[in-house]
Amino acid sequence: MALTTSPPARAEITNAPALEKSSYKVEIVAHGLEHPWALQFLPDGRMLVTERAGRLRIVSKDGKISAPVAGVPKVVARDQGGLLDLALASDFTTSGLIYMTFSEPRDGWKNGTSVLRARLALEGAGGRLTDVAVIFRQQPAIASNHHFGSRIVINGDGSLFVTLGERYSQREQAQNPANHLGKIVRIEPDGAPYNGNPKLAGWAPEVWSIGHRNAQGAALDPVTGALWTTEHGAMGGDELNHPQAGKNYGWPVITYGRDYTGETIGTGTHKEGLEQPVYYWDPSIATSGLAYYTGAYAPWKNNAFAGGLAGMQVARLKLADGQVVGEEKLLTERGWRIRDVRMGPDGAIWVLTDEPDGNLVRIVPGG
Repeated sequence: MALTTSPPARAEITNAPALEKSSYKVEIVAHGLEHPWALQFLPDGRMLVTERAGRLRIVSKDGKISAPVAGVPKVVARDQGGLLDLALASDFTTSGLIYMTFSEPRDGWKNGTSVLRARLALEGAGGRLTDVAVIFRQQPAIASNHHFGSRIVINGDGSLFVTLGERYSQREQAQNPANHLGKIVRIEPDGAPYNGNPKLAGWAPEVWSIGHRNAQGAALDPVTGALWTTEHGAMGGDELNHPQAGKNYGWPVITYGRDYTGETIGTGTHKEGLEQPVYYWDPSIATSGLAYYTGAYAPWKNNAFAGGLAGMQVARLKLADGQVVGEEKLLTERGWRIRDVRMGPDGAIWVLTDEPDGNLVRIVPGG
């Protein structure tokens, strides 16, 4: 099910045909994580997990949770803010470098999404961060505790895509290419603007695409290497997008959602020069976390898996010719808010549940 490199001209209708139910089993590997946000697999089989409250944990193969890793900087742990996404550098096995996003306190009550780079020193069951440096700061800083965005995707060349929310109260700024609100940026490993960015008049040099609300899922298509994202809508209108350099994805001018008051947002669902989503959800499932399945279980091959917070599900999306042609809702009976979704090296899909006593969960296909 290879995906094309360009999205369709119009969005797929919401609610794709239901797929035949998958066969899988669910294992809770670890419990007691406080609002876990992101998961990454270490080369030795252990896992790194961020907790929104500001802690980084190491989880063993048998589910033992380490003491907090030392050296994590102070975060704004209020509402949606805190310690957020996590990624290993392309050369992690030799450099030990990791990247994390967090809501950084700035200028009194203001804050913003920032990217740090640090060296992870593993020490027994735990570890510490050294050489901690903030390499990118979303500008401008805003006095808000909402819409930090904040997924990191590492490309094959080592550059980073970072999704950035429009901070909720500043939604009109998603259309201003001169700043970082409601944008996807692409940066080099040291935080400098990526040399292949659009370089359009009036665009900040880090900006890759504009017109985003709050993208909390991001992954690379395993066939083409292209970036795909999931993005929170307002009341309705969560989106699956294929962001491309120099394009405008519409928020808040066009959307399939409505304001929380029930009022219309912007001018409707279409406008010339603004991109359509590949797919959208109405009602919203509150998308967070996105992964592609690359294991051996044939029914899932190259399917995308999107987490749903309010929807309390993992949406399995079958793709063909760049469109969603079928959808299955997994884990709906569990009542879990799904925050992150990852493809594991063991051939399973792994998820984190966003709860005060959150779970690290393994979904084994064919079980």
